[in-house]
Amino acid sequence: MKHLLFYACFIIFLSLSAVSVKGQEQDSLDWDIDSIFDEFLEEDDEEEVILSNEPTIQNIIRQRGYNFEAFFRFVSGYNYGWFEVPWYSNPLDEGASFSELVIKMYSSFSIDAQISNSFRAKATVYFIIPKFGFQLGDFFFDYNIYDTVFVRGGKYNLAWGISNNYSFANLLARVPENSYNGQSFILKADVPIGIGGFQVLALTRENLLGGVAPKKEDLGYGAKYNLALRKADLNLGVFYREEMPFRSFFSAKTTIMETEIYNEWLLAVDPNMDNEISFAANLGFSRDFFDGKFNVGAEIFFNGEGNAYWYRPEEWYRESEISPFIEGINAAFNLLYKFDTKNDPRLFLQTRYSFLEESAFLVPGFSINPLPNLGLRLSVPMAVGNRDGYYYSHTGFKNDKNKPLAFTIVLLLSLSGRVNYGHYY
Repeated sequence: MKHLLFYACFIIFLSLSAVSVKGQEQDSLDWDIDSIFDEFLEEDDEEEVILSNEPTIQNIIRQRGYNFEAFFRFVSGYNYGWFEVPWYSNPLDEGASFSELVIKMYSSFSIDAQISNSFRAKATVYFIIPKFGFQLGDFFFDYNIYDTVFVRGGKYNLAWGISNNYSFANLLARVPENSYNGQSFILKADVPIGIGGFQVLALTRENLLGGVAPKKEDLGYGAKYNLALRKADLNLGVFYREEMPFRSFFSAKTTIMETEIYNEWLLAVDPNMDNEISFAANLGFSRDFFDGKFNVGAEIFFNGEGNAYWYRPEEWYRESEISPFIEGINAAFNLLYKFDTKNDPRLFLQTRYSFLEESAFLVPGFSINPLPNLGLRLSVPMAVGNRDGYYYSHTGFKNDKNKPLAFTIVLLLSLSGRVNYGHYY
């Protein structure tokens, strides 16, 4: 209890400090190994070929028509890792390391149809090799009711919150520990009001594709209000599903002297535990230097929730899974430097540290696009600190027997591109 009070006072002090700074100026959750791939893969998507009659945004919103897109990605690489970091063991010992050749192909096809001024539908199918088989991607409709209420229903992902380091404010990803949790099916309505708006929704992760109808306890309900002021962006949201606490969050983001500052709070009340109350909060910043070439970001995060879990959706390079949130005080620190030369070379460093676990995770790396549509990335994810700590067993890289690798060298080569064809009338 003493530790909890200390952590609470510490977070409140940080938040009050942020408010004080703002007054003077007058104005990514648990560590997610996917962020190692995010920027690398997004950069590849920039090369695309457009074949269309040049539809404008107004065309897409108001005119009937369709847009067809085909996307392809081939990834090859090599992972070599150790179950102990090299300075704790002899890397030459037999059985101390694990290597894996990575070869994956991913292709998707989607059609986005504007059926009328009010009705739009989108469907995406994809397949992956070596796990071959067609799967359904985004599949939803949009319906506009007199430009006042905007409805979307179907299979798609939706996220709340700000942080890219610890996405604890993304209440839509929260799930019970022991239940079937698949891809999200959402029915939501957005109502713009002035410089903000309301959003209400119902969500289920039951296996609708397998013909399973959700029960009352499988449905979650949420509401969020956004207020986009000139000097700050504010969000307030709530979400509830049976077998989980009732959770609410508040987030604020502003820019002070070219530095983006954000702060999020979460309050959880568990009716299944005599209305036990817990909370989580963060404070972070991000800033560019040298005309955007050098980016520095940092965040401190306190998680007072115990037994909290979140759903990580399936992507082309990993299966879906349920992960626990790390408790106590945590810190994140990220660096990115973009060289002002051809082929977009970049150096990066991502770090996470848990004070309670005395455990840390570091990912230094380098990326470059040597040829059009071709990306090369080298990274070295490693766990440091307490060998019994959280990050030593949650590195994101495992061998074929599901044993975590504490030190890994990852080399990836990605070839990707897309083509679009649109027709509006």
